[in-house]
Amino acid sequence: MKGLYFQQTSTNEETMFVFQERENLPVTEDYFVKLQVKACALSQINTKLLAEMKMEKDFFPVGREVAGVVLDGILPLDSEDPGLCEVVRVHEHYLVHKPEKVTWTEAAGTIRDGVRAYTALHYLSHLSSGKSVLIMDGASAFGTIAIQLAHHRGARVISTACSLEDKQYLERFRPPIARVIDISAGKVHIAESCLEETGGLGVDIVLDAGVRLYNKDDEAPVKLQLLPHKHDIITLLGVGGHWVTTEENLQLDPPDSHCLFLKGATVAFLNDEVWNLSNIQQGKYLCILKDVMEKLSAGVFRPQLDEPIPLYEAKVSMEVVQKNQGRKKQVVLF
Repeated sequence: MKGLYFQQTSTNEETMFVFQERENLPVTEDYFVKLQVKACALSQINTKLLAEMKMEKDFFPVGREVAGVVLDGILPLDSEDPGLCEVVRVHEHYLVHKPEKVTWTEAAGTIRDGVRAYTALHYLSHLSSGKSVLIMDGASAFGTIAIQLAHHRGARVISTACSLEDKQYLERFRPPIARVIDISAGKVHIAESCLEETGGLGVDIVLDAGVRLYNKDDEAPVKLQLLPHKHDIITLLGVGGHWVTTEENLQLDPPDSHCLFLKGATVAFLNDEVWNLSNIQQGKYLCILKDVMEKLSAGVFRPQLDEPIPLYEAKVSMEVVQKNQGRKKQVVLF
């Protein structure tokens, strides 16, 4: 029985994905189940987090968002079994029932982004009806789920588009997005657009997709030029607002902190792995998993999925995902 693993080179810069034969699963212990995998979604592997958690291995299993015959869930960060394998061993605390109306592909392709969206909008920023929300890069797989959750909670959504195709996709959203800001040309001022849309009050919640920490002249990569500057986000944030950031190296200078203090605003870091790093929040985590599946079954969540691929194509597809080159969620179907 083969499984997909990644092997990091000695330079820590290049990641290689390889198929390896796996030994038979050990006898199932108490509270563990064997899960026959039907679908597994592909997501980037945070190699830096693994190093900081001292969880590096010669070969690390790939694939954690799995849907199986009876159950589905996200494998814990320290799982020794790759989701990209026919059978895995999982603790029951990481599983939740899949509704009959939900397909294997939908379940595996939505569960992680659903958890991230709940973590950002429910637990970190306390989203409620009538709030205004700026969701950066709304056409991404995660951005799509975040917008749908915000709309379901009755929020007014503003989003950014990184290309003409993304802009057209966001403009077709139902219910409609209040404003789609096209930043592909790099000439639009996000802060001005958001302040105009909110009558000068600023937005209540900002969910970024990365932040530019320095001036344009200091950064060479073109991709970084499309990211908003941290000063723009602080400017467009309203009084008592919440900034949820995915930028793990965010640096705030004293003037930035002073501005946030005057607004009574907060900054929170979105790391969805915290649910798997401590068992103290296990009950909340299972509630999130269950709610994600229920909303998927009810049609609230409509994930942006790519065409499913067979297992033998997983290696090449994972290389694309690891380089963050794909837009839609990729799922391996067994």
